Amino acid sequence: MSQHPDRFVDRHIGPRQADLDAMLRTLSCRDIDDLIGRAVPASIRSQNELALAQPLSEVEAMDALSRWASRNAVLRSYIGLGYHGTVVPAVLRRNILENPGWYTQYTPYQAEIAQGRLEALLNFQTLVISLTGLDVANASLLDEATAAAEAMTLCARVLDKAADGKCFFVSERCHPQTIALLQTRAEPLGIEIVIGDHETWDFSKPTFGALVQYPATDGEILDYSRFAARVHEAEAKLVVAADLLALTILRSPASFGADVVVGSAQRFGLPLGFGGPHAAYMAVRDAFKRQIPGRLVGVSKDANGRPAYRLALQTREQHIRRDKATSNICTAQVLLAVMVGMYAVYHGPDGLRAIAKRIRRQTLRLAACLRAAGITVRSTTCFDTLKVSPGAKGQAAIVKAALGKGINLRAYADGDLGITLDETVGDADLNDLAQVFAADAAVLSATVDETIAAPHQRFDPILTHPVFSAYRSETELMRYLKRLESRDLSLTTSMIPLGSCTMKLNAAAEMFPISYPGFSAIHPFAPSDQVEGYAELTTSLENQLAEITGFSAVSLMPNAGSQGEYAGLLVIRAYHKARGEEQRDVCLIPISAHGTNPASATMAGMRVVAVLCDAQGNVDLDDLRAKADLHADRLAALMVTYPSTHGVFEEGIREIIATVKERGGLVYLDGANMNALVGLCRPGDLGADVCHLNLHKTFCIPHGGGGPGMGPIGVAKHLVPFLPTHPLRKVGGAQGIGPISAAPWGSGSILPISWAYIAMMGAKGLRRATEVAILNANYIAHRLAPHFPVVYKGRNGCVAHECIVDVRQLKATAGVEVDDIAKRLMDYGFHAPTMSWPVAGTLMIEPTESESKEELDRFCDAMIAIREEAREIEEGRADRAVNLLKMAPHTAEAVTAAVWDRPYSRERAAFPSPATRDHKFWPAVARIDNAFGDRNLVCACPEMAEYAKS
Repeated sequence: MSQHPDRFVDRHIGPRQADLDAMLRTLSCRDIDDLIGRAVPASIRSQNELALAQPLSEVEAMDALSRWASRNAVLRSYIGLGYHGTVVPAVLRRNILENPGWYTQYTPYQAEIAQGRLEALLNFQTLVISLTGLDVANASLLDEATAAAEAMTLCARVLDKAADGKCFFVSERCHPQTIALLQTRAEPLGIEIVIGDHETWDFSKPTFGALVQYPATDGEILDYSRFAARVHEAEAKLVVAADLLALTILRSPASFGADVVVGSAQRFGLPLGFGGPHAAYMAVRDAFKRQIPGRLVGVSKDANGRPAYRLALQTREQHIRRDKATSNICTAQVLLAVMVGMYAVYHGPDGLRAIAKRIRRQTLRLAACLRAAGITVRSTTCFDTLKVSPGAKGQAAIVKAALGKGINLRAYADGDLGITLDETVGDADLNDLAQVFAADAAVLSATVDETIAAPHQRFDPILTHPVFSAYRSETELMRYLKRLESRDLSLTTSMIPLGSCTMKLNAAAEMFPISYPGFSAIHPFAPSDQVEGYAELTTSLENQLAEITGFSAVSLMPNAGSQGEYAGLLVIRAYHKARGEEQRDVCLIPISAHGTNPASATMAGMRVVAVLCDAQGNVDLDDLRAKADLHADRLAALMVTYPSTHGVFEEGIREIIATVKERGGLVYLDGANMNALVGLCRPGDLGADVCHLNLHKTFCIPHGGGGPGMGPIGVAKHLVPFLPTHPLRKVGGAQGIGPISAAPWGSGSILPISWAYIAMMGAKGLRRATEVAILNANYIAHRLAPHFPVVYKGRNGCVAHECIVDVRQLKATAGVEVDDIAKRLMDYGFHAPTMSWPVAGTLMIEPTESESKEELDRFCDAMIAIREEAREIEEGRADRAVNLLKMAPHTAEAVTAAVWDRPYSRERAAFPSPATRDHKFWPAVARIDNAFGDRNLVCACPEMAEYAKS
């Protein structure tokens, strides 16, 4: 046990002991064990403490991670494959990446208090639109390979039934991890992937779409104009996976016929990070804007007519459309997309072109040097990558010589070598490369012809919007970043009480190690003997999570909760297939499930059958048995969330699981609510077969404004052979499904966060966190129940770690909608709880264990005060149309205007509680007109003239 007197668990958990005692007295509980005994069924509780190491202090945990980081060799990795060394501007590292004001924000669903981040994401979308030449871009995806898979299914959706029976063509010159992931995604959907040479593909086989790489994985810049014409003649769609930095000087994909462009934006100032997190992108033609997956930031207007940003076209999202959604995506890479957009703001168009031209110049100089030494350079027209023959020395000897210089090269299966240069490469690096090939370094100083051939050269301007030219000094950029940060409510401001989202503390000690070079500067495909520290970290974390969940093995590959769902279902599917029961394709899903559940099942090739819930919000056992019997021969799986999505511990969970397994199905337990289970109950012990974990919820990876996230899966022994594999690394099971993410360990660089949390909490600390999360939720439910009925309760009138309060009655009595309460909470300095899910017209509240009793009371006081404001409307003391709730949120501009014509005081509008007088968070804009934004869709930065008009 740590000898350090300062225990991390005391920092992580918000309420002090006296506060815990006071809350327990309020609930008429003797102690925390009494509460847990009332709230959590004895039938599910574990009898043994988790077998985890004794907790470490913050210093000890960071020392351990530092030792692991030092065991990773930080070499110059010129492996390429879509991953590049970068220079992360210090102003962006300090002010965004390492700033809790940016990384503790929630998804920008409450747009009035997320204007800064939405503007930053609009910068990202504008960057992508400008460089790809297409009309609409989304606000980021997970990685390049999964973005390519999303593009493939988009092409199928666009063509609808016309895509049936047709194949998707993939150029053999795409990155191998992309090809493998496409094969994983295509198989359960019945899509045939054909891999070949785009020059000779004759479309004799019916084709609905095609993917090419630009530049190709071997570095060649190819003219795809004729191929694009042939794709369109075949009535198919062309997808281009493009290097975003190369597009600053190369012809835009739209100009040669691309319908969809995808790729990674990693080289725009994001660390290698052993594969992530990085921001992928997707851009489409205007005709496909309603089919583009993921989030889309649009420009609308607020109640005063001022421009305002919001997430547009949200009816496409899975939480609304469920199995009919465009995708199961629910985690973007917002924090990283913000970094990418600001990297472009930092450098501007001239700076970006200068970086791209310098990289190309270095590549051409190296090529000339190698050719002068008699080495065959297979690349003819290139941007940053050369494919070369090792000559008589052979591949192994050259690789060994490169390692001697601290350099990693790409080794091709055909014996050739790949060299991909990046913005970190200087003359000394080129000299070392020349020596590796025994070439004359003096030749490097010769002038090279940098002319880009006409078919490939870009002539149109890029990044013409003023934002990319306005902040040339660091002083001005620093102020711009701070201005945007101040328009966003984060955990640095107040509690974010979102049900099912677990917005808990992301401690500085957990975050600090991700900036160690030994974690941040490692290529995901670096040789295994260079990443021994990562191997020890990932093995340790897998073992921790396996113990916590009660499963036999864990895969860390899925880099989002939605990816974890998908991976788990594919593993189940592979298990049935291996047993000769390929017909099992029915997935039972309660109607209360997360929207990603049915979307994931559909993507996994399963047929969704809904199971009803009873009046208490529990799975209707009679309906479950009837559906399980009806589909017994085809039953593949049940997806069930525990505790339930309604915030209660269902007494019948073991019977639910047994009902499915007795009929040959397996059980997928959605781990979104693990914050109510850790240390008390293990999904594996309940009989579940697979479970995903949201590391960005229960295990403290920050939400980052809507991403990054991680969704590893734990599986029972019989599913271990089917865990996901990867074409470039030995991971997964002997009969494993293909890759789920582009990198073998997903977003590897953020795994230290969850390891540190578990290591510093220890078994007792993790259990105490769960107990306090349940206590905090029950305390809030108790305080609010006289004012807002709690919709669902479990045994003994208790809730789990979250509660749903009913505000529907206010619509009839006062004309007050759930949206009105959400907007009024902004005036009190709070983000709204989860609105209208899983029950329309309600609020789902999850306080987490990290919030103090003082903060819980402040939130409850705000909710109770809002109820009294609604009562004024009910009793006729306030106007039904113009009142504190309907006019919320109240901006500083509104309350300081010369004219105030509202029937309530400015003070009540702006300072409704004592806390708001001590510290006021001002909503940046008034209530936003969502319908206007969807009718007039604008997804790029508006010109300054638009602001002048308003």
